[in-house]
Order: sequence, then C-alpha cells, then structure tokens
Amino acid sequence: MKGVIAICLSEVVTKRFGAEKWQQILQEAGLPKTAYFLPQQNVEDAAVLKVLQATCSVLKISPMAAAEAFGEYWCCEYAPRIYKAYYSGARNAKEFLLRMKDVHDKVTRTVAGARPPVFSYEQPAPNKLVMKYASHRDLGDVFVGLVKGVGRHFREDLALRRVSPNVVEVTFAN
Repeated sequence: MKGVIAICLSEVVTKRFGAEKWQQILQEAGLPKTAYFLPQQNVEDAAVLKVLQATCSVLKISPMAAAEAFGEYWCCEYAPRIYKAYYSGARNAKEFLLRMKDVHDKVTRTVAGARPPVFSYEQPAPNKLVMKYASHRDLGDVFVGLVKGVGRHFREDLALRRVSPNVVEVTFAN
C-alpha cells in the first residue's frame, strides 16, 4: 500500500483525537511511536492493516466507523489537497465515482509498485450506480466509507445499499 494511505489515517486521527492517540495506535500496531510514512513509499499491507485494527482498538470504534471517518477525511480534505487534478471537471458525485476506474488504471501504469483497487460499474437507472470493488486487500468497509465521503465532498445525500461486502448500489438524488 502506498504511504499516502497511512499519512491520511495519521492526519485524521491526530486532528480528531490528538497526537498521543496516534502514537498509542502505532505502538499497538507494533510500530515505533515515531514511525513516519512517505507518500510514495510502499508500506506492507499487513502493517497498514494492523494500524487500522489498532485505530479501532485504541479509539474504541467499529471498523465501519473508522472506515467512514477515513473516507470522509480522504475525500473532503486530504485527496482534494494532494490530488486536486482528479477532482477538477467532476460536477457531481456520480461523475467522480465513474472516473475512479480510469484514475486507478492510470495510477497502476504510472506509479511504481501501485496496486490500487479495480472498479466496475452497472447503471440500472439514470439515478443509480452499482459499483464493484476488487482488491486483494479486501477493504470493503473502507470502500463504502470512501463512497460516502465522495457524497459528502459533493454535498449530496447518497443512498447506499451494500449488495455484498464489495458491491454497493448508490442512489443519487437528482
């Protein structure tokens, strides 16, 4: 996993709960409390997953609550600051979500060691999008949290129905 994921997680925890909690999380995950991640650094998936688990444990929150907090922060604060170009041109949540397959395809081709998730789509109605997430990491809760975060970024009320662990049906208010 790229270091940007761990950096974003550290920012949301530090801003919402304080630096001490982030240090506790790192220690519980078996990392030094001064661990630092670089954006393009390849971080072992297992290490990031341990940090996610430790986040839930230390903050006493569910994996879904952690995923939603991460998704909102990633989509509303972190990614627009770091990946501004990917946000330009998207007028709404649906347009943005439909671009994610192409964005991740480009990342796979241009960033060494990148293995982002792959998305596929079905559009059963003009205001519905079925989005499928495929990844060896199996982070379905994070996927759902990110989709919800996209809705928050575009200030849209999205109705999400989780069809399976890695498939969501999104209904857009027109």
